[in-house]
Formats: sequence, C-alpha cells, structure tokens
Amino acid sequence: MEKMILTIDQGTTGTGVHLVDARGRVRKSFDKEHRQYYPNPGWVEHDANEIWMNVQLGIQNLLKGEKSLKIEAVGITNQRETVVAWSRKSGQPLCPAIVWQCRRTADFCDSLRKKRGVPAKIKRKTGLVVDAYFSASKIRWMLKNVSAVKSAFKEKDLLVGTIDSFLLWKLSGGDAHKTDVTNASRTQLLNLQTQKWDKELLKLFDVPEEILPSVHACNDIFGATKKIPELPDGTPISGMIGDQQSALFGQNCFKDRMAKCTFGTGSFLLMNTGKTKITSKSGLLTTIAWQLDGRPVSYALEGSSFICGAAVQWLRDELKIITHSAEVEEMARKVDSADGVEFVPAFVGLGAPYWNQEARGVISGLTRGTNRYHLCRATLEAMAMQNVDVLEAMEKDVGQKLKILRVDGGATANELLMQLQCDYLGVKVERPKNIESTLMGATFMAGLGVGFWKSLDEIQKIKEMDKVFQPEMTKAQRVKRKASWKTAIARAAL
Repeated sequence: MEKMILTIDQGTTGTGVHLVDARGRVRKSFDKEHRQYYPNPGWVEHDANEIWMNVQLGIQNLLKGEKSLKIEAVGITNQRETVVAWSRKSGQPLCPAIVWQCRRTADFCDSLRKKRGVPAKIKRKTGLVVDAYFSASKIRWMLKNVSAVKSAFKEKDLLVGTIDSFLLWKLSGGDAHKTDVTNASRTQLLNLQTQKWDKELLKLFDVPEEILPSVHACNDIFGATKKIPELPDGTPISGMIGDQQSALFGQNCFKDRMAKCTFGTGSFLLMNTGKTKITSKSGLLTTIAWQLDGRPVSYALEGSSFICGAAVQWLRDELKIITHSAEVEEMARKVDSADGVEFVPAFVGLGAPYWNQEARGVISGLTRGTNRYHLCRATLEAMAMQNVDVLEAMEKDVGQKLKILRVDGGATANELLMQLQCDYLGVKVERPKNIESTLMGATFMAGLGVGFWKSLDEIQKIKEMDKVFQPEMTKAQRVKRKASWKTAIARAAL
C-alpha cells in the first residue's frame, strides 16, 4: 500500500483536502468554496458547519473506494484569527464564525488603544497591535452579545477556538480541544515568551481560560480520527499550523532572514527571524513562525494586506468587468501602464504597516480615457505595491536588504503580477513548481510528527523551483512609482 499524508487546507473562501506522497507531490485534491456572509457593513461571517461538511465531503471524495492507500497522518492548516464557538456536548456551532476580516469590534479596539500603556503592553506580550483583526476581541464580542454563547458558558458547555481547533474537535470525535503555537499566537491572548495563555490579557479581554484549547508544538500528535467516513479510526492528527506560517515552512524558509509572500484573499509577507523575537518599530507584527516538538520556537516578522486576490474578485463579482479571475492578466496586458490610475483596495481598512481601521478603498487618477483595462492593471499594481510597503518596513526592522522573495498562492500564476512585484521590490522573486506552499507546510508538519519525513534536510531535497523573476525596472522608475503610490495611500487614509 502506498503511504500518504491527508492535509486539510481550510482557507477564507474555501476548503481543500489533499493527498500528498513521500516525494511531496500532490496526488489528488478536492476543493470547495463556502459562502461569505456580510450581515452588516464591515462584518464578515462563515458557517462553521458548512466548512465542516466540506471537509467531510473532501475526505469522502478522495478516499471512497481507495484500497491501495494508507493514510499515515492528517495535517491541518487554516485561516487564522477566525473564531468559532461551539457546544462541548453536541459539537454544534453556537453562532456564525467571526472571520479575521470582520471589523465589528473596531470600536472596542479603539477604546483599548486610548488606554494608557495598554497598546504597548499588548504588543510587548503578543507582538501584535491592537486591532479588530485578531481573535481576542471577537471572542469577547461573542461572550457579551450572543445569548447561546452566554448560556453555554454558564452551563460549562462552551468551547471556543480558531478553525483548526474546531476541525480537530470534529475529526477526533470530541476527544481533543487543542491548538498549535502559531494559531494561538494570533489570538492576542498568548504570551510569546512563555507560549502560554496570558492571565493579564485574558482579564483585559474578558476571556475565560477554561473555554480555550491547550497549546502545543506544530508537529505534535494532537489526537486521532474517530468515526469519520472513509478515514480509518485512530489515524494520527499530527500537524497543525496557521496558514501563513505554514506557507513559510512549506517554502523551506528554515534559515534566518528568509522570507515569503503568499498571494491569497489577502497578501501575507513573513520573514523568519529564528530564535530572535524582533519587536517591530515599523508597523509590523512579531509572531511565532513554528515550533517543532522538543525544540525552541522560531519567530517571524509579519506584514499583511487585508485585500489582495479579493480585489480581483471585486472586479469580477461587483464591477463585473471580468468573468473569471484569470482574465485580469490578459486585460491588464492590453495597456502598457495604468495611465496614472491608482487603486488602493482598502475595503476593510489598511493593514501593515499603516494599521488604519477607518481607511477605505480609493480609485484616483481617472481621466476620460480610463477604461477597464487600466482598472485591471491598477489592481495588479496595487497588489504588488502593498507588499513593497511591508517589505521595506521589514528591511528597516532587521537592518538589511532582502535578496530573494519566495512567492506562493494562486495569484502567482499571474506572470504580469509576478514581474510587477519583482520590479517594484527590486529583488529576485522565486516561484516554486508547487505554488500551494500553505498546503505543503502543514503536510510536512504532519509527516514530521509521525516520522514520514525524518528531517528538514529531507524535506528540502524534494522542493522544486519553477521560475525566478529578475528586476527589469530602473531605480529611478521605482522611486517615481513609489511616490505615486504613497500619494494614493494618503488619500485612502483620510
């Protein structure tokens, strides 16, 4: 029987379930989107039951009738910060999941930001800025505003966690309420130094520790499968890691100062800083990159833009100037430039390094000759320029220039976007053959947990490169481009 890792890649817009062999090749995949809910302006919700049903559907689709495979382990990677509250007894969600993009707690976060010493204390302990992006304020909102959550807490029937914890609970038949250090580090409740829930922060956000999962290394044995159709009982669930850290690991950024950018719904740039917990002075976040069992944690600097690929979806779904997301490159190539048009897709505020919750999207520089091709080009340019802002802040924090940026995610198939990213950064951009690095990070973690792969060196040997992009823009052109973008950012921040 051929041995495989089954990996669940639970993202913001959909869920993937994949079978990966010992050479790191994805042999079989199932992907399904789930519905996005926007009940109020700035609110974003998911149906956790729909996500769980899609996971089960994926497992059944891949394994039904398969007699020649043996699943060695299950790995989970997930959209971070998104919060689920569910019943310990029934395993049913008690309200819609509050998604990382949701801004419903912005007012509360504003009030925290005004308290003397509180933002500095939170950043010192968690590496994070005070923002509605993170899980703590979302959990607090559930506890104070959802009657089913309040009742379950009174009855000692409440469990709360990020998506990884919810899926683990379901996969293990309710035996395991756990998370890993990377997801925990994004809640704003974990002390980065101790890797434990911080009692002072729990009190600040009014979150009882007993409803939270226990925290573990990323390649720990978190539990075992139980009563999942087509998946044998007792299969180890041996890898859990948040999606962006998973991509960093999947890109083999194992050494200090190696960085990657994932192009997804948002864009996420992480740099491995090893054992050094660097506190950013440039608007970035300090987070846990990963922890392998029995070893110290590795840290990372992170900067994210909330809207990246979602801007292309907006062109498709709202403006309807493209039918399929892949069309954006073809249309953007019909013009040599955006002709002065700047698009800042700050639909839910600006993330790093600006952290402006009130900023909103802006399209500027329009003339009578502006057409849909210019808008498509401006969208791709915005996706790249957001990452320039983050990388420059990162270079400032670490005191050295980056030489290579590794990229992954669906949008990296867009050759024009990759060249723009390379030109605007002024550094080489490497794209692997398998652009689903998020999937691979969790797969490697699960495999390391059960000895499917023995070491990081073994994992590095199976990575394959697809293309290296070289900068073609002059320094003077780059300076001029950045100045125009900064003007547009200032307009969005008004």
